[in-house]
Formats: sequence, C-alpha cells, structure tokens
Amino acid sequence: MDTLKETENKEEKTTVPPPETPEPEPHKPTPNPDSKRKTNNSVKLPRGLKDMRKKVPKVPLGPGNFWNNMLSTVLLLIFITAVFSYLTDSNVKPEELTITDVVGQVKAGEIESIIVRGAVLEISYKDTTRTSGEAKREVDASVTESLTNLGVTPEELAGVKISVEQETGFFYWFAQFAPFLFPLVFLGVIIWFFTRSVKGAGMQALNFGSSKARMIDPNDTNQKVTFKDVAGAKEAKQELEEIVDFLKNPKKFLDIGAEIPKGVMMMGAPGTGKTLLARAVAGEAGVPFFSISGSEFVEMFVGVGASRVRDLFSMAKKAAPSIIFVDEIDAVGRVRGTGVGGGNDEREQTLNQILVEMDGFEPNAKVIVMAATNRPDVLDPALLRPGRFDRRVTIDLPDRKDREEILKVHARKKPLQEDVSFDIVAQRTPGFSGADLSSLMNEAAILAARENRKKVGQFDIIRSIEKVMLGPERQSHVLSKYEKLVTAYHEVGHALVASVLPYADPVQKISIISRGRAAGYTLKLPDQDRRMHTKKEFMDDIAMTLGGYVTEEMIFGDLSTGPSNDLQVVANLARDMVTKYGMSERLGPVALEGMGGRTIGGGYSEDRGYSPEIAKAIDDEVSRLIEEGKTRAREVLTKYRPALDAIAKKLAEVENLERDEYEALLKLHGVEIKDAFKDTYKEEEKIGDPTKSLETPPLLATTIGEQ
Repeated sequence: MDTLKETENKEEKTTVPPPETPEPEPHKPTPNPDSKRKTNNSVKLPRGLKDMRKKVPKVPLGPGNFWNNMLSTVLLLIFITAVFSYLTDSNVKPEELTITDVVGQVKAGEIESIIVRGAVLEISYKDTTRTSGEAKREVDASVTESLTNLGVTPEELAGVKISVEQETGFFYWFAQFAPFLFPLVFLGVIIWFFTRSVKGAGMQALNFGSSKARMIDPNDTNQKVTFKDVAGAKEAKQELEEIVDFLKNPKKFLDIGAEIPKGVMMMGAPGTGKTLLARAVAGEAGVPFFSISGSEFVEMFVGVGASRVRDLFSMAKKAAPSIIFVDEIDAVGRVRGTGVGGGNDEREQTLNQILVEMDGFEPNAKVIVMAATNRPDVLDPALLRPGRFDRRVTIDLPDRKDREEILKVHARKKPLQEDVSFDIVAQRTPGFSGADLSSLMNEAAILAARENRKKVGQFDIIRSIEKVMLGPERQSHVLSKYEKLVTAYHEVGHALVASVLPYADPVQKISIISRGRAAGYTLKLPDQDRRMHTKKEFMDDIAMTLGGYVTEEMIFGDLSTGPSNDLQVVANLARDMVTKYGMSERLGPVALEGMGGRTIGGGYSEDRGYSPEIAKAIDDEVSRLIEEGKTRAREVLTKYRPALDAIAKKLAEVENLERDEYEALLKLHGVEIKDAFKDTYKEEEKIGDPTKSLETPPLLATTIGEQ
C-alpha cells in the first residue's frame, strides 16, 4: 500500500509544472493509478476468457475497517496492561499477615507505613532488612477505624504513615472491563456469524442457476491429452480428426461454405475411452474444454437445469473456439413423453433447452458439442437429428492388436522385466475394454510391489488377468478334501467337453482356487477375436457349460450348488437362440424377444408381443436345446472317463493347470483336441483372402458352364 501511494505521489508531482517556468505548460491529464495498476498486473488470458474472469471483492484493510480497528485497540490495550503489570509487580513475595498481627506490630512500633490497595494492606517495616507484609482488611470500614476498634490508640497510629492507592495489575483491569468487554465480544461474534451466513446464502442463491462445468485450460500440460495417449480406436480417431482440423483452421471450412457438425455423439460400451477421446480432441486442437455430467443439470427445482445449460453455452461462446463435453447425456436426453414426471418435468425442460441451444448456433459459432453415452437406444430422436448430434462415432471394444497397443500405453511408467510379452497378454484378454486393461496393468504393478520386486513380470500380469475377471483369491476360503475333489471333477468336466467339441473355445487354465464368488473356474478363451457367433458355437457352449453338472451327476450320483451359475448361463443362451437369433427349427427366423412394456394405472405391464401358445413353444424349445447339450456332454464324458478321472485327481493335487500342462495330460490319455477354427485361421493366412476358400455352389457352376 505504501509503495502504491508513493507511486501515485510521484505521478502527481510530474504533472505539476515547474514554478520557475514563466509560461504554464499545456494541461496534461493526470494518469489514473487504477488503470496503470490494471495494466501492470494484467495476465494474458486466452481469447474469450477475459470476459469470464470474475472480480472477487477484496476485504477492506487498514484504517477504514471497523473490525480491524476494534481488534487492534483491544489487543494493544491488553498488551500494554500486561507489560505494565509485569514491570510494576515485585518479584519478592510479601509475608502473609492477619489483621491481629498488624495490630500487634502497630502497638510494638515496628511498622513504618501502611499502603491500602482496596482490601489489601501492604506493610512496610522500620527495619529495612525485614520482608514486607500483606494483610486483608474489611472493605466496609476504613483502616484507621478498624485498627481503633481492635485496640490501637491514636498515639500509636500517629507513628504509622497510612496512605491509600488505587489497585493496578492485569487482573484488576480485566475484572473492571470484563462486564463490558464480554458482551461486546459476544455481540460481535453473533454479528459476524449472521453476516457470514447471509452472505453465503446470498452467494448460493445467486449461483444456483450457474453452470458447474469444469474447464480444462489448453495450456495446462499436466491435464493435456492427445491422440498419442489414446491407443486403438483408429476409426473413431479418423472421424474426430475433422473436428480437430476445424478447430485449428476454421477459415478453411467457412470460406468454402462447409459447416462442421455441431454435435458429435460418441457411443460405446463402458470403459472404451469415450471421455478420453473427447479430451484428446481438445488437447490436439488447443482449445478450452468444458466438461460436465448429464446428471449435474438435473435439480429438484424446475428451470435450474435449463438455466445451467444457458450459462454453459454462454461460457463456451465467450471462449470460442471451444468444446463442450456432456458425459452420460442419457441422464437428461431420454425420450420425452413417457408419462413419467408429467409435462413439466425438470429433465424434459433441460433437454428442451439443450435442443434450442444446439439448433440456435450460427455456422461460425466455433463451438462443438460432444457427448458420450452407452445407452444410445434411449435417447430422444430430436437430439440425434441432423443439425444437433448429427455425427455418431461408435467406439467398439479393442481387438487383439489394439489391446496390445493399449497395454503399451499403460506400461510407459512401469519398469518391466524382459519376459513380458504384451502379445500373449492381449491374446488372453478378449472382451477387455481400455479401462479393464488399465486396471490390469495397475494390479500387476501392485502385485510386484507387494512382493518387494522392482520390476513387473509376465507372471504378475497373468495373475492380474484372473483378478480383474474373477476377483482376488480367497485364501481364507479353505475347501475340505471332499469339496476340493468335487470342484476338481466339476471343472475338468467343463474343460474336457470344451477340448473335444470342435466349436468350443480352447481351455487356457483350470483352477480350483476360490476367486470372487466362484469356488473354481475354467478359463477358456479364443485364440483370435471373433465378431460373429454361429449356432454350432452356441450348441457346443451349452454342452461345455453343462459339463460340470453332468460330471457331478455321473461321478458322485448327486448334485451340489456349484452348477447354479452354469444353469443360469445355459438358460439365457438357449432363450436368446430361440427368441433373438432365430436359431430354432420349430419357430423359425422370428424375433420374439421382449418389446418392452407400458404404464397402466401407475404400474408397469410387460408387453411380450406374442401369445401364450408361442410362449409355451419357446419354453419347449429352450428345454430341448438344453437337453440336447446335456446329452452331448454325457457322451463325451462317458467316452473319455479314464482321462476325466486322471486329470481331476491331478488338479485336486496341484490346484492349477495351465494350458500346456492340461493338453499334455489329454495327449497322454489319448484324447484328441479338436479346434474347428484352427484350420480356418491357417487357411486364411495361406490364402490371404477368405472369400477364395469358399467353394462355388454346384448349381452356379453348372449355370456358368452352360453359358
């Protein structure tokens, strides 16, 4: 403050003309210190963000603040009183006397003087070597009157010098001011508390309808994400490169009359990297990135969500070019008119405001709206029409090569051993999303650190796959010998049927160590990713899944609760084959899955879309498919019973069997492993084009020959 005042005084001096100059100089405007201060202290912000900077009111300091003056005065008074009391108080403790002792000493002529300080008498003796004394007296009567009443004569009092002085000291003054000071302090605390509460309520009331979006500065290197940080999703990145090009060079598009899509809807399974791709677009383009969740728009009061939408788009327009990213937009973008919430539903009002804001953009607004959802089927059609979210980017689960690249990205900051092979890890993780792979590498690093190793090995990563898929090992869940044997036969039954049937996936591992909710597990994974599945695959999967059930029934003549999850999987798969995929010979190619439901009388009624007779036919077909799979599993297990017994006993002994060990045991007992896809993969690698391996139909060949 003093430096600022000196600067202002210097500026004022420079504006005053010198006294010795005969003619006055032309009047020069006095520079405004406030404007100069703003110029010197201004921070260069990105274009459009200057208007967004909010002025925070400063608390007045110095002589103009009543509370500062009051606090300073009280503290100074207390400090001075304490120092004065410390300096004036004697360090020698006086002798404690009674009033009777004082009377005797007065009669003996030993006392030189008596100083009265309120109810205390300070006694000084004629003998200077003697310690002074201190006595208490009655406050209602004077000292002379008290001593006279106790037998002291006036002549004896005449030889004693009596003086009266006011009390001093910190506690005396504190006692004097306490009746006034405490009420003032209490009143001040109450005023401060109510002022703070009213101010907070006022600020909350004013900011209730403001947007809660979080802005990521493009110059913030700590939070910046680029396409290099996003592995896989090649097609999605190609689609988004046009958005980046428009944000970097909008003039190229506007000059030719092109309009960039105003909205980009990213759809995909959870964990596929939708949010990460949106941040990568902002990082590549170098523009402000406003992120908000769809649920943050919805409040209890109608109109708040619409107000927040307006505020969000206003902020983005001021910071243009910029990106608005709405995560989980299905929270506010669901189909309207479902009869839930009425016509004045807050969610519908918010959706209406989003539709208006997006459709109200001008071609040169330079604001792009990106949204992510894993439920595109529930979105309102008006939200997906051209002019709003007119570009849709589908992000699928990564394939084997993409998984390998994603693993390398997540392993950048982790020291790895030489035996780590991401190709093998990618092969054993089909169906894993980017988030699953990130968790996989993190779990591997945690396992290595737990065992006091400095580098992550292949063994850590393989164990982490099972932990991510099934959960951690339950070491405290100890099975009895009989339960362990039942579990071993159950899991080997799954594995043996899977190895013999040609269209089942190969077995990667068998274990009877409890993980998650499973007492044991058979890990079967395809050697290569497959996007489509056939009826033969489903039938073999049904037989393989029932292998444990049939084994328990064959070996022990009884059933346990172990196959409960297997039965659920089989029932769902068989029902989907009949109602969804049209794989029933009796019902034919008809989609009979549930069409949803409708609200009737405040309740929800399921609308299946088919008659009770068809429902019974579906149940019959599901039962037939399950029985057929059970029969096939029993045939396999009966034929290879010696191998079943030997491998089950070995598994009960070692608890884990990897693929190589398991296949070696199969060959040892004469079991041939069948894999229908292995020959197909070899043929595709040899031919290159899979269409060449298709045989020409006989009728078509005859027709071509006749021509």
